Amino acid sequence: MGKTEVPATNLAGRMWMKRALVGLALVLGLTGIFYGLRGRGLRQGTIWRVKTVLDAPAVKAFDRGDYSSVIFLHHSVGRNLIYQGRVREAFAGAGVDFWDHDYNPIGLTRPDGTSAGYAYSIPGDNTDPDGLARIFSQPQLPLPLNALSGLLQHEVIILKSCFPISDILSDQQLLDLEADYRTVRDAMAHHPEKILILMTPPPLNPAATDSEAAARARELASWLQSDGFLQGYANVFVFDFYGLLAEADPEAPDHNMLKESYRQGGDSHPNRLANETIGPIFVKAVLGIIESHRSAGPVQAY
Repeated sequence: MGKTEVPATNLAGRMWMKRALVGLALVLGLTGIFYGLRGRGLRQGTIWRVKTVLDAPAVKAFDRGDYSSVIFLHHSVGRNLIYQGRVREAFAGAGVDFWDHDYNPIGLTRPDGTSAGYAYSIPGDNTDPDGLARIFSQPQLPLPLNALSGLLQHEVIILKSCFPISDILSDQQLLDLEADYRTVRDAMAHHPEKILILMTPPPLNPAATDSEAAARARELASWLQSDGFLQGYANVFVFDFYGLLAEADPEAPDHNMLKESYRQGGDSHPNRLANETIGPIFVKAVLGIIESHRSAGPVQAY
């Protein structure tokens, strides 16, 4: 058989994209040098953005249109869940490409467990609900030059805030948290071709909270799972991480707090038993959501 020729228009398009990426990298690199005089943070952020843009074609290649490219934004509790719960291995066994993003200095990890060498530049390294609201208030750009555009390279986006959020000291603070989550939810209405999974924030160790704050934490977790929050948003789901970790017995002194079998000393990080137990439950829940969307067929962005 003869060699198949690539249409000239395709070659031209590829060359244009390559030149655009290289040109952008040079511009951002020079900008980084300039702003590097003003601080390491600006310089590091510029380097991350250059690497993110150059790696974008490889990242997007994992998007096969079947919700098999998953990104999990988290901090230390999520990291422990991934490694101790063998989350990455379970997703790989199901044919799903699982990426995760830790603190900015750790950054993005590829499905094979290797570091991508850059971060999506999460503003202020803040994954609390107000930080998530800030991310999802960013514009989506043609290239992944901000955190939102980086996350949107993936088909399934999983977000987890950490346990300090469960120290809810007033009803007004609870209302503020709900408003932040609404901002994230409403932004996803513009991306119906994506799936968003919010994890309810984990509870605090009894040594770090009191019964009133803990009760509000359960109220937040319950509200996130309610029709009042989810109804009308077909691509937004909630995984009740809080419910699996918190003591449910209303007669127990640690009611609504990290349950005894899942804690060690005064640390609010769930222990190995918690992660080994919940890891498979988490993967199964995400795979169930993915399968339901695969059955429904592709959805176009607008």
